[in-house]
Amino acid sequence: MSDLNNPQPAEKGDYFFAEMEEGELVMKPFCQCGNPLAEEYYCEKCRRQCRCTDVVCADETTFRFIQDHPPFKKVRVFLASK
Repeated sequence: MSDLNNPQPAEKGDYFFAEMEEGELVMKPFCQCGNPLAEEYYCEKCRRQCRCTDVVCADETTFRFIQDHPPFKKVRVFLASK
């Protein structure tokens, strides 16, 4: 069984990296390979169109913020490993 706080690369899909900045939630898109994505969500490294369906949180505060908000109820949320 996998640890939801530390997903294996094959378990984690394309994702948003989420963090709180000055009290605001900021989410940046990444390919499952770890490559940052531009607006069109195309990964130059993998040469594929990405679809971010997971959220990886920078810290516990961000993790709790996302878990407590209804719009994120159907999204898989992970805590970034240190």
